[in-house]
Parts: sequence; C-alpha cells; structure tokens
Amino acid sequence: MVIGFSIALIVFSLLMMMLVLMHKGKGGGLSDMFGGGMQSSVGGSSVAERNLDRITIVVGLLWFACIVALGVLMKLKS
Repeated sequence: MVIGFSIALIVFSLLMMMLVLMHKGKGGGLSDMFGGGMQSSVGGSSVAERNLDRITIVVGLLWFACIVALGVLMKLKS
C-alpha cells in the first residue's frame, strides 16, 4: 500500500510541475523582468485558463492527500 501511494505521489508531483508551468504569467514577478509583462490580456482569463486552474487545484489536493496518507501509513508501520 505504501508503494502504491509512493508511485501516486511521484505521478502527481510530475503532473503538478507540468500544470504549473503551463499557466500564463500574471505579471509582477520574474516574467516581467524577461519581457513577459509586454503581453496584454484581453478580457481577463479565458475558459481554458480557468479549467487549467481547476485541474491544478484538484491535482494539488490529490497530491496533498497522498502525502497525508503516506505519513499516516508510515506512522502506523513503525
């Protein structure tokens, strides 16, 4: 069971990295320093961006649940 949660944690971690890197820069950070602030947003966030936000939140919650489950399993195991 610990191995299953460990594999799930690795998969969710890789998925989280990919999803976070897919987000557009919001400005005010390092993206402005390298020319990312030159883009103008027309009418706010698109449907695709909102869906990406929702997917990222769900994957983040699953990632957190895997960490908690692994912690509980490790505590019970010892």
